[in-house]
Amino acid sequence: MDKFDQAIITALRQNARKSVSAIAEEVSLSRSAVSERLKKLEQNGVIRGYQVLLSESQKDGVSAYFEIQHQCRNCADIVHLFQAVPEVVTCHGISGEMDLLVYVRTPSMRRLHEIREAIDANPAISKIKTHVVMSEWINNRQ
Repeated sequence: MDKFDQAIITALRQNARKSVSAIAEEVSLSRSAVSERLKKLEQNGVIRGYQVLLSESQKDGVSAYFEIQHQCRNCADIVHLFQAVPEVVTCHGISGEMDLLVYVRTPSMRRLHEIREAIDANPAISKIKTHVVMSEWINNRQ
C-alpha cells in the first residue's frame, strides 16, 4: 500500500459513503484511478466491507466489557471458553492486573448476566469485572 491507498482508506474511515469523485479530488487522483485502487483493496482483503455502525444508544440489547483474570498458564489456554459464546464480539489479551478484555453484545441484561455467570463458574477464572456500555462517544473502528 502506498500513500494514495492510505489516503483513500483515511477518506473512507471518515465517511464510508463518500463518492469516488469526492475521494479522487481529496487524494489528487483521477476517478478511474481511485475506482481501480478501491477494487484492488477490496480484492486483496484490505477493505473487507462497508458497514453501518450505530451508536450504543440506538442499538437494541446490551453491550459490556468483561475484564477477566484467569489462572491458566497462557491466555490461549482459556480462549476456547469465549469462542463458544456467540455474543462475544472481541477478546483481547491485555497487560496489567487483568489478563483479558472481552466485549459482548447481548439481546438483554438477562442474557448478559447468564454469560457472566457461566464465565465466572469456570474454575480457571479467578476474577471478573463487568462494565456495561452506557453511551458511545467516539468509534473509530478500523
